[in-house]
Parts: sequence; structure tokens; C-alpha cells
Amino acid sequence: MGIKLTFAVLHLLALAMGIAAVYARWRGLRNLNGAAGLPNVFHADNWYGAAALIWIGTGLVRAFGGLEKGTEHYLENHWFLGKMGLFGLVLVLELWPMVNLVQWRLALRKQRPLRLDRAPTMALLTLLQIPLLLTMVFMAAAMARGL
Repeated sequence: MGIKLTFAVLHLLALAMGIAAVYARWRGLRNLNGAAGLPNVFHADNWYGAAALIWIGTGLVRAFGGLEKGTEHYLENHWFLGKMGLFGLVLVLELWPMVNLVQWRLALRKQRPLRLDRAPTMALLTLLQIPLLLTMVFMAAAMARGL
């Protein structure tokens, strides 16, 4: 029971951490007025990345590592499949901001010009992830209740 509870708690904490981080990154990108604001954006992005790693890692172990109800249960559950579909959409929305944030980090290290004109689009793509993440919470709760 201890390991199941630990993974469930870590999974939920990562979710909370990720939603807070994606909101903070959106605010940082939305208000970006030059390179001076990048540390805030990068800080939030680091938290979002850490949350994603914990969330994905614990989720994979819980669903496919024999800790919970078994792989068949998850792969046959429409709520789980919907949640994974939304997760895939979040990943698609995250690709362009992720690539650009890596490019910004590298450009700063090499003291090259930054393409900060991309910030508004990155902010929008980040903002669009929030309702998807919140809907995933609803789907997870429905799945846990056997709906």
C-alpha cells in the first residue's frame, strides 16, 4: 500500500506543480519586455519540465508497472484514452514553445540575438494548455470513480 500511495501522491503533486508552472510561464511570456524578464520565464519552464517528468514517470509506472488496476483496465477505459488524447494535444502545443525556450537559453549563453517577438505566440500556446490540463483532472476523477 505504501508504494501505491507514494506514486499516487507524487502524480497528483506533479499535476498541481505543472499547472502552477504553466500559468507562471504564461504570465512571464505575456509580460516579457526584453531579456531581463527571461529568468522568470525560464524558472517557470524548469518547474513545468520537472513536473512533466514526475507526472509522466509516475503515470507510466502506475498504469503499466503493475501498481494499480492493470494495463488492460487502462487501455480499455474511455476516460483514460481521452486523458491520453488530451495529453498528446498538450505535447503538440508544447513543442514550439519548448524548442524556442531552448533556443533562447542557447542564444543567451552564446550572447547572440534573441527572437523575443515569438513570446506572444508562445504565451498563447502555453495558455491553451491550461484548460486541457484541467480537463485531464476531470477525466482522471471520472476514471477513478468508474464512470
